[in-house]
Amino acid sequence: MAIVTGAGTTPPGVGIGCAIAQVFAREGAAVLVVDKEPGNAGVTVEAIKSEGGQAEICQADVSSESDCQAMVAAAVSQFGRLDALINNAGITEHVPIVDTPLDLFQRVIAVNLQGTFMACKYAIPELIAGGGGSIVNIGSIVSLRDSGSSHPAYSASKGGVLGLTVDLAGEYGRQNVRVNAVLPGMIASPIQESVGSVPAEMQKRMNMLGRMGNVWDVAHATAFLCTDEASYLTAHVLPVDGGATQAMSTTATRADRKPVDRP
Repeated sequence: MAIVTGAGTTPPGVGIGCAIAQVFAREGAAVLVVDKEPGNAGVTVEAIKSEGGQAEICQADVSSESDCQAMVAAAVSQFGRLDALINNAGITEHVPIVDTPLDLFQRVIAVNLQGTFMACKYAIPELIAGGGGSIVNIGSIVSLRDSGSSHPAYSASKGGVLGLTVDLAGEYGRQNVRVNAVLPGMIASPIQESVGSVPAEMQKRMNMLGRMGNVWDVAHATAFLCTDEASYLTAHVLPVDGGATQAMSTTATRADRKPVDRP
């Protein structure tokens, strides 16, 4: 049984959380679809049930401690146990630090970092009670490298998520709770589209694959970390970024090279 936060979506787009919830359901997990907007969660639940999967809606604002506590309680009450927590809920604002009011910074931290902290606080005892489980925190490659865009509150929150991931992995590993992080790079998604489209020429230069990823790339990586095949992975940071975090500035010049014809 898995909790996925920020798992709602609005048609016709499919967000990262929605994709994660659907992939988990396809793999046989019951899913508690958590979103601040119940209508958005309902779209995801309907998509899962249309494929024969099991899912229920949970309206919750992860920046609220009481909502996080109630979310975990609802999962255990409805499904009898908790096996996985996916902390995906997040917000961002592209504002330079000198123009960032304190309330904006606090709002981003409250959802992205504080929400992850509180969801883990209430989920970990239930994971332990069930014999162990998996937490995957959805971070971002902006915690490792400059993205070329100014969003200091978002970057700070995602950096904090990495520190929290490692700390919890160390604290609870011997109780069979694994904690890992997935760091999406440039992903074609509704939230990316709300910021602006990425020109094809820029896509060629952004990473080693020369293209954007999609929400299913993130979803499958997240699901893998919760499987028995990943049972020896904890405190692992997995960029899903087409090689962007390992690329040098010269990598972009490869886009200008013509392929060599082979006889």
